[in-house]
Amino acid sequence: MNEKILHAPLLLDVAGLELSAAERRRLAHPRVGGLILFARNFESRAQLTALTAEAKSIRPDLLIAVDHEGGRVQRFRSDGFTQLPSMRALGELWMDDAMRATAAATACGFVLAAELRACGVDFSFTPVLDLDFGESGVIGSRSFHRDPRVVSLLAQALMQGLLMAGMGSCGKHFPGHGFVKADSHVDLPVDRRGLKAILAEDAKPYDWLALSLSAVMPAHVIYPKVDARPAGFSRRWLQDILRERLGFGGAIFSDDLGMQGARVLEGRAIGFGEAALTALQAGCDLLLLCNQSAIDEGAAIDALLAELEAAAADGRWTPEPDSESRRLDLLPQTVPLTWDELMRNPRYLAAIERLV
Repeated sequence: MNEKILHAPLLLDVAGLELSAAERRRLAHPRVGGLILFARNFESRAQLTALTAEAKSIRPDLLIAVDHEGGRVQRFRSDGFTQLPSMRALGELWMDDAMRATAAATACGFVLAAELRACGVDFSFTPVLDLDFGESGVIGSRSFHRDPRVVSLLAQALMQGLLMAGMGSCGKHFPGHGFVKADSHVDLPVDRRGLKAILAEDAKPYDWLALSLSAVMPAHVIYPKVDARPAGFSRRWLQDILRERLGFGGAIFSDDLGMQGARVLEGRAIGFGEAALTALQAGCDLLLLCNQSAIDEGAAIDALLAELEAAAADGRWTPEPDSESRRLDLLPQTVPLTWDELMRNPRYLAAIERLV
């Protein structure tokens, strides 16, 4: 196998509703393994389906992903897409009727995945496994519950729904973002609890769901009693704890390397290239670089791709075939229903009725 296709770690964004010539060129790059979509990439189902089809025509094995959780984090909300409940709404229902909440979570996962797949989207970064300590504004209603047992059981039900439509899952943000107030999009949060406390609560869902999760995304949070580096840059968190201690064997995504929490390493400001290589060396299989395609015509993306090529050539980074296998494992293995077929599908119609 050509070395250049041993490992395609980068998921990038595109600027608008259709691909530019530069974006088509980037999607064909051997280090690009995926595309992450945002609300700006959606005008209608027909347009979204055309966009994903064009991307797949360039790279059939491209992983097309989106943050589509429900509640306030749902990129596509019109032209037939179902408004999905927040995870907190499912957690609140659990307190009243646990079995109904479990069924609603499964329905939520199935509707989410089936609608996305009908439009050519392969993967959603869900479920959120952060605990709701009542402190984090950026997590807030995205969390199922304060109790890791409730989080795990509702997440498992939602993941079953995803799988029913042929979609994998991504637990986030390992080992937990819910305890800190700061938002890692604009700051670098610090959680000063010890490892024992974190493993006993925040990380419990990753322990219980290690065999079920397709992927995990670490938090851009520093836990100084465990490691001076944010979890996504930490071999201790990703290799020693997540892989070895908790037994997780799926794909590890970095969170967006454009976030402020990914731009500081041991008190020092770093660029995209160093952030990417540090994440890969720590144990991430896949890298997200978001919201860069419209800035300076995507110069930061091109620079990062050049840096990855240079690092592979001079030995600063060794592309991992196992990481590429994990990426390919996230691609759906079943043919999706078309939108028209979905609208007549008895399981889908029953799932709509079970939503909160």
